[in-house]
Amino acid sequence: MRGALAIIGAGRVGRALGKRLHELGWTIGAVVARSEASARKSTRYIGAGRARAAISRDVLASKLILICTPDDAISSVAKELARIGAEELRGKVVLHTSGALDSRALQAVRKCGAAIGSMHPLQSFSGVAIPPLVGKVFAIEGDPAAVKLARQIARALGGLPVQIAGGSKALYHAAAAFAAGHVLAIEETAARLMMSTGMTRAEAVRALLQLTRQVLENFERLGPRAAWTGPLARGDRGVVTAHLAAMKGLPHEFGKAYAALNDLATLVLSTDAEGGTRSARVKGHFAGGKV
Repeated sequence: MRGALAIIGAGRVGRALGKRLHELGWTIGAVVARSEASARKSTRYIGAGRARAAISRDVLASKLILICTPDDAISSVAKELARIGAEELRGKVVLHTSGALDSRALQAVRKCGAAIGSMHPLQSFSGVAIPPLVGKVFAIEGDPAAVKLARQIARALGGLPVQIAGGSKALYHAAAAFAAGHVLAIEETAARLMMSTGMTRAEAVRALLQLTRQVLENFERLGPRAAWTGPLARGDRGVVTAHLAAMKGLPHEFGKAYAALNDLATLVLSTDAEGGTRSARVKGHFAGGKV
């Protein structure tokens, strides 16, 4: 599966996808970035393409237009494409890579006859190197023609295309935030608590990552109930209270987050997805340190 591809927003995601698709035989057309210098840098990284500092009719030469801009720019990019493209957009496919927005952000080009959709690789992009995409989920939604092409692209990259409802994109992205950014915040919080006991950062990180990896492996292998560990899972409220008391001298966010996470764990780990009780050991509300 090959074709002609234009990229608008040649940042971390745009460069990475462009480079991989170029390696797969795609023809890279216009590569649009915020400046000429940035666009040239992106085409060098991709290994192909025509550097452009602004959206122009050159973009319309490609069958597929991939928008990889920040979320708040996607709608305005679509409107600009509609302004300059009009009838030339008919029959083309326009995809954006936002995790939070669905294809409705591209309505302006849909009115011109383009098929619209979103394709979000569930993967962090550092900008330093292209992350491995093999086996990674690509969340896809939109018009049938756009979904079909997005599926083909995801499979060509070694990914796993999963079609979701457009109206669920915000929840999908919230789930990703829990599993990535929030996990990192929790891990860093734990590291700072460990360091306050006298451990070095290297010692704290090593100790915590081993523990976290073990729990995640159990979660994958055994499921959430069997993997759940710690005083809350055992119903040891005295220890939970002692934890909260020990954090009294720290910024209030530490204790507040700990209490909120206890509430969340009680909800999602002591009950199943349908709301049935899994364990009678944990009852009560932990917010504010109340048990």
